[in-house]
Amino acid sequence: MISLQKEVKVLVIGSTGVGKTSLIKQFCRGTYTDEYSKTVGVDFMEKVQHVDYLKQDVKIMLWDTAGEHAFNSITRNYYKGAAAAVLVFSTTDRESFEALARWRDTVMEECGDIAMAIVQNKVDLIERAAMSSEEAEALARHLNLRFYRTCVKEDLNVASVLTYLVELHAKKARYKVNGNEKVADSIIRTPRASLSMSESLKVQLQQQKQASRRTSKCLLM
Repeated sequence: MISLQKEVKVLVIGSTGVGKTSLIKQFCRGTYTDEYSKTVGVDFMEKVQHVDYLKQDVKIMLWDTAGEHAFNSITRNYYKGAAAAVLVFSTTDRESFEALARWRDTVMEECGDIAMAIVQNKVDLIERAAMSSEEAEALARHLNLRFYRTCVKEDLNVASVLTYLVELHAKKARYKVNGNEKVADSIIRTPRASLSMSESLKVQLQQQKQASRRTSKCLLM
């Protein structure tokens, strides 16, 4: 078993309205609401999650940061000690997508080369996408970060993102201890499906809904 602190601080970063707070609430509480509430400054939630790679439970502490520039001086104060960061953009918001490189640079300036991943949220609205799938994948390759497509509303890939970041943090810590700063991580982006992007995501979302209905039925029996 790899030696790692049992608490991991994860920043959730991105422009206003991309679904950062919803992602955190879905992961920590299993809840979702369509009501939008702007984060002022910083908010915080945590959840204990078993990570198979580490063979132990880890307390994942999620820091919800405001996406507006007016709060930058406040939010940057809370970057200290972060082990990982989720960079979120919205499928329907071109500006949030174009701001990703700037958010990545901010994390690098404040935290160094910590574990990071890109999340394209609201993929249930893929037919209204403000960027192509090729553009999103190209940016992930350019920034050399793993790329996830999520639908927080349907809890699609939410836990996968956080588990991956905890694992990558552990790998980075191990390589650093061994005197090698470079992690030979196999960065796997969302694979291109044989179906169109819209059809592929509809299939994933439908499978997620069916699984949820089966779980609910079992609980009622």
